[in-house]
Amino acid sequence: MRSITALALLVAALATTGCATFIDTPPAPVQAALREAGVPAASLAVVAHPLEAPGTGLRLNADRPMAPASTMKTITAVVALDRLGPSSRGQTQLLAAGEVRDGRLDGPLVLKGGADADLDWPALWAMLRELRERHGVRELAGGIVVDRGLFQPSRLDIDAPRFDEQAEFPYNVIPDALHLNGSLLQYDLAADERGLTVRPFPQFGALVIDASAVRLNDKPCKDWDDGWMPSRFEPLPGGGGRLVLAGEFPRGCQVTQSLNVLDRQWETAQALRQLWGELGGSLSGEIREGATPEGARVLVQHRDRPLAELLRPVMKVSDNALARLLFLRLGAAAAQPGEDTRQAAARVVRDWFAAQRIDTTGMTLENGSGLSRTERATAAQLAAMLGASARGPHGPELLATLPVAGVDGTLARRMKGTAAEGRARMKTGTLRDVVALAGYVPDSTGRTWIVVAIVNDEQAMKARPAIDALVDWVARQ
Repeated sequence: MRSITALALLVAALATTGCATFIDTPPAPVQAALREAGVPAASLAVVAHPLEAPGTGLRLNADRPMAPASTMKTITAVVALDRLGPSSRGQTQLLAAGEVRDGRLDGPLVLKGGADADLDWPALWAMLRELRERHGVRELAGGIVVDRGLFQPSRLDIDAPRFDEQAEFPYNVIPDALHLNGSLLQYDLAADERGLTVRPFPQFGALVIDASAVRLNDKPCKDWDDGWMPSRFEPLPGGGGRLVLAGEFPRGCQVTQSLNVLDRQWETAQALRQLWGELGGSLSGEIREGATPEGARVLVQHRDRPLAELLRPVMKVSDNALARLLFLRLGAAAAQPGEDTRQAAARVVRDWFAAQRIDTTGMTLENGSGLSRTERATAAQLAAMLGASARGPHGPELLATLPVAGVDGTLARRMKGTAAEGRARMKTGTLRDVVALAGYVPDSTGRTWIVVAIVNDEQAMKARPAIDALVDWVARQ
């Protein structure tokens, strides 16, 4: 308690005098939790200081590049708010590359992706219905072109290395500019003694699902995915498709899970044919990927929620695919002709840091989500960025997106009963060998502290109590 009081007095005095100093020893509760976890203090990077006194407080390994896990999303969020604006929105368009005569479109219809995060099945149906009813189109005589060209390359998912063994699950989705239904389809999985039954929703008549190779086991239903193996999708002659499932599944269990197991262009084509047919429309010609023909005019448009609202799932529940989509939107807004969108996004981030006079030495950017083995940032860089955001015009928008300790999001079950409960707003980060927190913590007087803590260690998961102890320690100042 004496060390807490001493630090609080020191910070207050130095903030008043304008001097800058800090301590580099973890507080006693943090040291105790690290010893319990078997994690050395050398594996911990920390910056913790009052918002108005960045040169004071606690600094430990602050300039060491660390794998930040999902705290990297704070960089994407802050830069996107400033460069794109909190009201910016992605969009999807239906364009006519031809004339409509007596209900017949004689050229191709174009479905153009614009990084619309809310383009789900109902939204696509509503767009096609508007085309049918408002514009009187009944026959698509020139086929459909699917334009994913906003990002370069347009299909980042093709031949991408697997991040882990669960590439089919939602957190691993690599988005493209269309991002239809998040590139996911929902499956109802149910197993009895006869085997596994799988029903997709929505059901595409041309899809055949083969689950005959899935073995049943006696694991608890909650561990159903422990034996799940990568599936195989095979396009069939005539436009059909075959999905072959593999691995194990617990007998007597029922699970509903969204998965990324179909080729997304095949899935898009199936959805377009089925929905358009149900609306009474006819379609001639193929559905193919391509660029929007010159002179095509917009008939129907759908827009997603404003950026400030989209950031809530990015931060509250750590939506990787959505974070990656927003990172690519940053790049698309600034890319030169032919430039890789990811490289353009990284350039935008570095330019923003340079404008804020924050050194980016050691920073490595890959996809903006933290779901990466190569992304790096220092605790000092994250803290300086959070400070710049808080002082800038969009600080309140960022603050509203962060999980609240012990209340919601990825912090709903953490720091219960501590001084930080209901008060600290922080982004979590969890990856193999990484745990992290970054955000804002009010102390006992209501003064806001910036706190960044990152552990990179083989035993990192065991060090989470040490990070929580640090946040509680700050909240008690």
